Amino acid sequence: MEQEAILFANEAFYRAFADRDLEAMNALWARRLPIACVHPGWGPLTDRNEIMESWRGILSGTGPFDVTCRDPRAFLVGDTAAFVVCFEAINNGFLVATNVFAREDGAWKLVHHQAGPTADRPGGGDEDRAGNSVH
Repeated sequence: MEQEAILFANEAFYRAFADRDLEAMNALWARRLPIACVHPGWGPLTDRNEIMESWRGILSGTGPFDVTCRDPRAFLVGDTAAFVVCFEAINNGFLVATNVFAREDGAWKLVHHQAGPTADRPGGGDEDRAGNSVH
């Protein structure tokens, strides 16, 4: 099922994030498609080199760092695009995030990540929830 593949790609993003694995993070982002990233409090980054440099800085930080994805919901948009909305549990707080994926060379690649503050909290347990297809 494609939603499971999207959630798997999303999980790989958060695994690379939590493990501070720049090589894995680099492999997850599209190389030929347009991409963008908006970290909390930052302006939009739209150049792949800029985006990877931002991740290099974030992942090489020295402070305590604990990030997990909570309550991800995947939405397909046709056969070539999808997005996941989720909460990011970081240290002792939460952000809300949107991760957009597109097919590149037959694999789901990240083309956009945006996270920001939220007053909301993840609901009901640690179970993953898949959303409905959007066409």
